[in-house]
Amino acid sequence: MNNWRHTRAILVIRLDEIGDVVMTTPFLRELRRNAPQDWITLVVNPHALNLVELCPYVDEVLTFDGRTRGRAQRLKRIARMLRLGATRFWRRRFDLAVIPRWGVDYYHATELAYVSGARHRVAYSEKVSDRKRQINAGFDRMLTDVLADGSAKHEVQHGLDCVRYLGGEVMDAQLEVWLDGQDGSFAARVFAEHGLTPGDPVIAFAPGARYGTKQWPIERFAELGRLLPDEYQPCVVVGGPDVRPLGERLKSELGARIINLAGRTTLRQTAAVLARCCLTVSNDSGPMHLAAAVGSPVVEIAWHAQGSSPAHPDSPARFHPWGVPHVVVQPERAKAPCRGSCESSVPHCILGVDTSQVLAAARDLLGAGGRVDTTTGAVLCIS
Repeated sequence: MNNWRHTRAILVIRLDEIGDVVMTTPFLRELRRNAPQDWITLVVNPHALNLVELCPYVDEVLTFDGRTRGRAQRLKRIARMLRLGATRFWRRRFDLAVIPRWGVDYYHATELAYVSGARHRVAYSEKVSDRKRQINAGFDRMLTDVLADGSAKHEVQHGLDCVRYLGGEVMDAQLEVWLDGQDGSFAARVFAEHGLTPGDPVIAFAPGARYGTKQWPIERFAELGRLLPDEYQPCVVVGGPDVRPLGERLKSELGARIINLAGRTTLRQTAAVLARCCLTVSNDSGPMHLAAAVGSPVVEIAWHAQGSSPAHPDSPARFHPWGVPHVVVQPERAKAPCRGSCESSVPHCILGVDTSQVLAAARDLLGAGGRVDTTTGAVLCIS
């Protein structure tokens, strides 16, 4: 399929989580490279707006929240979609709508693409995985073109494959993040307030995660903080408002060794802070991908056991830090009664990762042993 000569307006729908949006930045850049004259509209969940509102590769950013409560939830969601269509979509007469997400569509992006009225609607097929076949049964009927690639590759690669499917050429796979001067000034001010200069080696902790099963115990983050050499103190805690109590626990345990910024920063300010850090230690979460986007080496603490299916929705094979030196520390095996992936709602299989493993990974990256994927990298854009 090649629509570049026939498109005038393109709709990109990415309604999922912060990390997913970060991993879409190469797709957006390469889409613009191949369609330099087209109008491009990006739709994201409201919580991702701050991250993408300075994106230079799109002409407008809209938000849509498919979550509803109470009675008639589906009717409420459809009414919300139709309202967005009537006020913003239909007048654009989109030639193309693209959903670069490979996994299950939990976010109603396919329905929104259908409501957009775009002439061509492109997304990964409901049949690319057993899980998606079950949960998104019938979704292919809302599309005009489906990508059938069922291989469990990194999410960045899946996004770029969408560009290739459309007949485009991919020149660059780097992540990007777009900041303004105020974001950089915020980070500089915070560091200066704590007596830190731009050259000081600072480590970031990202102890939060969307699900409890993905959270390494905060007591082990505290133990790690005690074991780190004094030259890497204080450590900065990043994350959303839900992570702030975890940061406070670390602060109570470690005192001046912790700067708790969780819940105090926007996404872009978080990225600006991480850009000044020599290492980020993180659960599988949005801050992990923000760190990769600004070039901070990452130790990822994963709950997904070694040898488990790479196609799993949370497999590091699909979501590891992209384009930076990184080490993924995983449990050697799933903890009974789990098989492969963890089935608990609280920290369970991730308890198989001990502090000594994470400390060793941190030392590896802080020394000369970091692993670098030389085909990718990170770009920090400050306007």
